[in-house]
Amino acid sequence: MKKIVLFLSAAVLLASCASSKELEALKAKHEQTKDELATVKTNLTKCLVEKEKYQDRSKDLEGRIDELRKDKENTIQQVENLTVLTKGANDNIKETLAQLSKKDKYINKIRAAASKKDSLNLVVAFHLKKELQDGIDDQDIEVNVEKTVVFISISDKLLFKSGSYTITDKASKVLQKVATVVNGQPEMDVMIEGHTDDTPINTAAVKDNWDLSVKRSTAIVRELQSKYNVSPSRLIAAGRSSFLPLAPNDTPANKAKNRRTKIIILPRLNQFFDLLDQKVE
Repeated sequence: MKKIVLFLSAAVLLASCASSKELEALKAKHEQTKDELATVKTNLTKCLVEKEKYQDRSKDLEGRIDELRKDKENTIQQVENLTVLTKGANDNIKETLAQLSKKDKYINKIRAAASKKDSLNLVVAFHLKKELQDGIDDQDIEVNVEKTVVFISISDKLLFKSGSYTITDKASKVLQKVATVVNGQPEMDVMIEGHTDDTPINTAAVKDNWDLSVKRSTAIVRELQSKYNVSPSRLIAAGRSSFLPLAPNDTPANKAKNRRTKIIILPRLNQFFDLLDQKVE
């Protein structure tokens, strides 16, 4: 009996030792597997990061390829356009050379017209001076050629009473002589331009200096039309008030200079535009 008990005890002890070794082996295997799993996870993470980098780089490359393709297409189009432009430029150069002589003729025509206009202005100014000096020698009347027009500047003390727009008898004589010259040049317009000094005016008949300058120019326009048969289609009434003085309004003498009426004889603009519109031959 004792032998049997000893045998069983030994068997149990041996089995216990074997189980402990297996357990230790399993634990070691488990730890190894955990390490391997951690390593695999780490490598997987690296792979995922590298994959994202390659994907981003691939997108950049695809975008660059698209840009290069578009640049190539634009370059091809520019080359084609340049070819067309070069041909067109050659044609334009030939056309330009062919037109140079025509342009020279056109310029000469404009110069001739300008010279003719200047000559005409001098003739008009000569006749005005002759008419006005014949029986009217007055320092308050000035005839001059200014740029493209002939003008007569008449002091208002010769034309009107102070603050009035009623034409004096002496002014009628002046206007009659002006009308004689104006009617001799039916292709030219006549602008009457009223000017005042800066002394304010406000009466029952005249509201302010604007009103006075316009009413004076209108009175002269009516006189030229009704008494001396100047065509109303050629007449222009304009008022400048006190805003275009000849001298500072600081003395009575300067104020007298600024109170004036200008009768401007000028070529019609449509005649000049018609000349510009003429075809070059």
